[in-house]
Amino acid sequence: MSDAAHKTSRDRALDVVRGYVDHDAIAVRESLDGLDAGGSLETYAVLNGLLRSTISIMELTGRPWRIDDLVRRADEVAVSAPPHYEFAVAEATRAWARGDESAMRAASSHDLTGAVHITAVGVTVLGLAVWGRAGFLDVLAEFRHVAVALTDEWVHDVPETS
Repeated sequence: MSDAAHKTSRDRALDVVRGYVDHDAIAVRESLDGLDAGGSLETYAVLNGLLRSTISIMELTGRPWRIDDLVRRADEVAVSAPPHYEFAVAEATRAWARGDESAMRAASSHDLTGAVHITAVGVTVLGLAVWGRAGFLDVLAEFRHVAVALTDEWVHDVPETS
């Protein structure tokens, strides 16, 4: 059985973001290899949580950022996407920059795997803008640590039924 079969959706979400941070197209592809529709949906949900959290932190810090810088960074990061998703990532990013939510959703709504890539690139770009590379990698590692601890705690605290 492959290592990929043991990865949780959380692991896959963090691995795809890490692949994008590292500009590693192989890591990006391998992080999502073998995902079925349910796994893709769960991975997408984790990425959406990361995206919302990162946006909230960006807004709370008041850190200045320019839309054109984020679009440029998204183009740089998206080159690690599978070639058939690179254009969708670029289109979704530009729609987001214009404030065109319907076009942004249209770019990702027809293909769940494409939505995973679009969201992972968004998390990556915003995370790099807020924390820089080293800081963002630390944040991802801490998120993984906390999520694993919470999962383990929940599993051990579930009362047994008689």
